[in-house]
Amino acid sequence: MTTTQDKNSQAAITPGRALQLLKEGNRRFMTGRGEERELMAQVNATRGGQWPFAIILGCIDSRVPSELIFDAGIGDLFNARVAGNFVNGDILGSMEFACELAGAKLVVVLGHTQCGAIKGACDGVELGNLTGMLARLKPAVEGTSSPVEAAERTSANGLFVRDVTVRNVRMALSDIRERSEVLEALERSGAIRLIGALYDVETGSVEFLD
Repeated sequence: MTTTQDKNSQAAITPGRALQLLKEGNRRFMTGRGEERELMAQVNATRGGQWPFAIILGCIDSRVPSELIFDAGIGDLFNARVAGNFVNGDILGSMEFACELAGAKLVVVLGHTQCGAIKGACDGVELGNLTGMLARLKPAVEGTSSPVEAAERTSANGLFVRDVTVRNVRMALSDIRERSEVLEALERSGAIRLIGALYDVETGSVEFLD
């Protein structure tokens, strides 16, 4: 049975090992061979503190629950979720807490295929507060130079949507480095690693973007 993360096990994990743990977890998820866990025992084990090894910035999409797709347990991962997995000040502060104060070794920006927020940004959807939120994704749409006609730069073009999704992930990573001196310094020192990833909602696989 898998043990729960504690202070010592977290300290022993390098950024590279943290990435490997996620890759191994996703393989288990895809094959249906998840680790055996006693979740209430993990609840009890984490009463006094938490020692996650990574923080995942993902979308709110119900098909992309980080703990499930990475076969992780209670106390393994920090999660920040917002439609379109973009970066803002609150999320940066959460990441700084996770890494500088709580010891996480890996920051993952996790986009996914068929993202409704990305599709909405591609189509210029406007609706209440959603309008301002989707505006944060527009730079990824406008900066994607897929070789398609203007009429094809919509959610109807699956390849264009994927290209925008990947660009949005890469732009979020750039935002983290540019806007957070704390995280940029931790990455430069080798204490943490920042990486992007793309989850496929049809296959369950996670592709890490080097």
